[in-house]
Amino acid sequence: MPALTAVHGDITTQQVDAIVNAANSAMRGGGGVDGAIHRAGGPAVLQECIERFPDGLPTGEAGWTTAGDLPSRWVIHTVGPNHRAGQTDRSLLTSCYRRSLEVADELGARSVAFPLISAGIYGWPKEDAIAAAVETLATAETQVADVRIVAFDEATFAQVSRGLG
Repeated sequence: MPALTAVHGDITTQQVDAIVNAANSAMRGGGGVDGAIHRAGGPAVLQECIERFPDGLPTGEAGWTTAGDLPSRWVIHTVGPNHRAGQTDRSLLTSCYRRSLEVADELGARSVAFPLISAGIYGWPKEDAIAAAVETLATAETQVADVRIVAFDEATFAQVSRGLG
């Protein structure tokens, strides 16, 4: 089981093997974390998304690309459920974390930084998003030793820190 840490900062600057992107199902970039990762990673990230995922990814799944200009080696893209659009099955959310760690294991990544998946524009209630992340990551059987949950704002960082106990 990995060591979990809350981090207040920008996921695109994390010095880890892989960062996780809260992607949309089209895998062509977007807003929020997705847009920030694509902007910071440069065109190589989008180009590889197009090549590796011509039909996108289904909700709850994960796949990887190069990290382009990011300090990490890889970006693990996962498609969270859109709570605002009626996708309220929590198992889809926990699948994002589980599948991302499985992809990290396939890559040999030992350190991974996660955002709070679906807790932004997709409207998953933040407290439950934190609980789903912590429960899933803390109990995962993985070779990843260092897992960071990166919160962009101070309030979310405080919530994640409390969630980690």
